[in-house]
Amino acid sequence: MATELEFRAMGSDAHVIVVGGPRDLAERARARVDDLERRWSRFVETSEVNELTRRAGTTVEVSPETVLLVRRAVDAWRLTGGSFDPTVLGDVIRAGYDRSFDDMPEHPAGGVSALLVGCSDIEIDADGVRLPPGTGFDPGGIGKGLAADLVVEEISAAGAAGVCINLGGDLRAWGDPPAGDAWTVAIDHPWSDVPVVHVGLADGAVATSTTLRRRWDVDGETRHHLIDPRTHRPAETDLTLATVVAGDAWVAEVLAKAVLLRGLPHQFDLIGGTGAEALVVDETGRVLVSDGFTAFTGGVTPSPVPVPR
Repeated sequence: MATELEFRAMGSDAHVIVVGGPRDLAERARARVDDLERRWSRFVETSEVNELTRRAGTTVEVSPETVLLVRRAVDAWRLTGGSFDPTVLGDVIRAGYDRSFDDMPEHPAGGVSALLVGCSDIEIDADGVRLPPGTGFDPGGIGKGLAADLVVEEISAAGAAGVCINLGGDLRAWGDPPAGDAWTVAIDHPWSDVPVVHVGLADGAVATSTTLRRRWDVDGETRHHLIDPRTHRPAETDLTLATVVAGDAWVAEVLAKAVLLRGLPHQFDLIGGTGAEALVVDETGRVLVSDGFTAFTGGVTPSPVPVPR
């Protein structure tokens, strides 16, 4: 028997499926996601990540969950060669993304921030984090991915036979699905009414990153939420979408962004040796996949995506 919940969390649509175990596990999963959001969201004034930014330059005692988040964010910075950087908060604000996307006006103004970047100098110990002076911390998508990983681990340990959590496109699945031999995940593209392809998972994660959602205009210029740490501006790339399959959702999330920012023709360079596989869609609707990606699609090669006229 499976229990499902759909709700809003972390500024996104969330979907939880729990198979077997105590009847309240889906609600416990939702409560845990809410708890992590209160700790990690930059849109919650009292969150621990906002406290890190307010007190940058000093060591701040935070929960074990937040210590882990910062550790994983620094790991992600190293894994992606700097394509993911949790200290681009100032750049995000200057791009106009200075409030929850649900609360964004139709035509926001560019934000103002003096915050700098400085991931290389973050200091972490057993129960505290010190950001470099003048920097800010924005977990971005890695917060959703890590939350999915943590909640799946906790709900499985509480007795579930299977669990799947999707937080705004960062999905982690484990154990027995409600039907069939694997969890089936549709990979959607904003230009298409049908999925690009379906991916099957037994125990793993899928994350998708795109420049076609979370967009806004500032003085006639279209901007989006994916900041390129090299330019400190919304990324310019010839890819419209990247999907990564990996063992953990936080890894899939940061690699999807890195693949998207890298663009053609080196879109798959960063995933070599990580055990991850990727799919990308370029500006012409062409779909490209890494060598091992079709192992998750039953051998199906995705068709091109129709470009809007």
